[in-house]
Amino acid sequence: MTGEAHVMKWSSLVAGLVSSVALAQSPETLEAVRLHKPEARALVQADLQACEAHRCAQAGRLALLAATLALSDGEAAEARGLLEAHPAPPLLEPFHAYYRGQALFYAGEPAEAAQAFALAAKGAPPSLAPRAKARLGEALLRAGKTAQAAPVLELAATQTPSAELLYERALARGAKGLTEGARADLRTVALRYPTHPYADEALTRLELLNPPAWLTLDEHVRRARAFLDGGQASRALEELQKATAHRPAETPLERARLALARAQTLFALGQPEQAEKALAEARKGPPEIAAEAELLVARRALRANKNDQARELMAALDRAFPQQPAGDEGGFFAGWLDLQAGRFEEAVKAFALYEQRHPRSRRRDEGLWFRALALLRLERYPEAREALALLVSGAPKSSLVPQARYWMARSQELGGATAAVTAPAYEGVIASAPASFYALLASERLRALGRTPPVAFPSPPRQLLVPRPPELELAVALSEAGLFPDAAEEVESRVSRIRSAEQALPFAHALLQLGEFGHAHAVAARHLWGRAFGARAPDALAAFYPRAFASAVEAAATRHAVEPSLVWAIMRRESAFRPEVASAADARGLMQLIPPTGTSIAQHLSEPAPNPADLFAPDLNIRYGAWYLAQLMKRFSHPVLAAAAYNAGPKAAVKWAQEKGTLPLDLFIEEIPFRETRGYVKQVVADLYLYRTFYGQGAPPPLTMTVPAPAVEGVGF
Repeated sequence: MTGEAHVMKWSSLVAGLVSSVALAQSPETLEAVRLHKPEARALVQADLQACEAHRCAQAGRLALLAATLALSDGEAAEARGLLEAHPAPPLLEPFHAYYRGQALFYAGEPAEAAQAFALAAKGAPPSLAPRAKARLGEALLRAGKTAQAAPVLELAATQTPSAELLYERALARGAKGLTEGARADLRTVALRYPTHPYADEALTRLELLNPPAWLTLDEHVRRARAFLDGGQASRALEELQKATAHRPAETPLERARLALARAQTLFALGQPEQAEKALAEARKGPPEIAAEAELLVARRALRANKNDQARELMAALDRAFPQQPAGDEGGFFAGWLDLQAGRFEEAVKAFALYEQRHPRSRRRDEGLWFRALALLRLERYPEAREALALLVSGAPKSSLVPQARYWMARSQELGGATAAVTAPAYEGVIASAPASFYALLASERLRALGRTPPVAFPSPPRQLLVPRPPELELAVALSEAGLFPDAAEEVESRVSRIRSAEQALPFAHALLQLGEFGHAHAVAARHLWGRAFGARAPDALAAFYPRAFASAVEAAATRHAVEPSLVWAIMRRESAFRPEVASAADARGLMQLIPPTGTSIAQHLSEPAPNPADLFAPDLNIRYGAWYLAQLMKRFSHPVLAAAAYNAGPKAAVKWAQEKGTLPLDLFIEEIPFRETRGYVKQVVADLYLYRTFYGQGAPPPLTMTVPAPAVEGVGF
């Protein structure tokens, strides 16, 4: 089904438009459609019947929406009838033709479908054209018009090389006798998209060629790793069993690579004895495989919390395989494990050795930072500054530079330097990285020295009132019609064609006015960074720090006694203001709530458990997220700990506070063991203070530089 595997997403344009436009669809109907609720189709049908009874002007738009919902339920004949009974709504003629083509295709009329797709492609905007052309090629092929289908599919698969298009092009090439081209496309589908349904069909067709085109052992291993990464360990094992079906593993490298893949798969299947046997074989292989096998052993020890054993294994890996990437990883983690265990002298030595052995490592800046951190804990401040200075000079584009500059200043202060020395250094951190967590820390240090910090941003964000660009008219029309996936595709298509800050600024503000905060933020991140954080322009800052969904945020914050600024800071980090986002862990919506958490929150609020799709609704998602944040703040009393708990869970935050809560706040954060959580906490707290500064009443309260003890009772999920 070419081009129809839509990710669950929609445009939030409706938030700023529906209330002010007279629509045949009721607001309840549009909300149900937007959230893919089970009752959506019935509501649309009822609205259409009412519209037809009153001969309202919006019947064509309602019929188009009803047809798309019928298609999603597999009712092609019904969709065809709806579309043929009503004219296309203004601006949406190509979409009407496209969905009519879909209905005809799935009703078993590929030749007529091809005519509809050709009509759609002729007038399609860039957001629809690739889909229309791809479906045109597929319909022509299904209708037996291979000669006409081939050039369409050649172009479509070149422009958008999806699994579906490559497979269809392979069929067209095969029908024209272009065996090598067909073979190449089928192999690409099987290897690049191994978990796609067409991949198995591609393999079958490869085996039916004359002569058969068997995959190599390495290709089978690649597919197995893809299955394993996708959580399909049983499929991975099946793939590995096929690897030697037509040719045995002959070289030591092939045997070792296959053994390592088997070991990883068997561990994932919970068969450790068989896995260990395969792993033993892999460890005897050539260096590149043996090193990966030893790294697997060390990582398993680390996951089992056998940190001392893991440390020995990592160091041994580095000694045995210094030229392999796995040896690089081993050397780094040997030092990191020393640091986590509080063996600061050993960590300094380990990271110094790491720098000597791996001077071109991609982790060199991290190695320098962690050596400096160990030296800071040992109060060897001049040596720490030396390592930090190497980081700044040797990796000037590293994301670690702001923290290196902050800790250079802080180490001077801790070493007894006067304010005359340290204050300019702190001011330099604020000037060079004004929106960073380290600018916030530097400001607090300056206040403690009796100095007034420089103002990072002279003017708060300012939203501009701009005319709606003509480029957005189609997206608006699609949203008004309830075709939210198409509206999102259209906005993304327009955004992708912006090439300069001059184009980006008015477009971003138009998106803000329409309630498209996520797209506005994306435009700003791509084109307005220098204007916002270099020139400190308030119009650019507005797209980076919008008061997104303000009425819902402020209402939920008031109801649950939590700061709106904290809600916005979490929202910015979690979803970048995009309501449709779903993570690999099934976290959903603006505040990235997983369904079990949504159910637990509903229980505490004495509400029915929400349907998982409901968590994408901005109002519900914000309300639940605000309640959860309020509970975290009640238990942890500090935004740093609340943010850590939001990301890693309350249990982890309690553990870290108990183990290292006596450290000053800045050191406490640097020693959070999870890299993701460290970065998360820093961004959320920096954004919290920026939102407070930009939109609060008066100066924000100081950041408490001590770590409070969490309450024993409180939210634990």
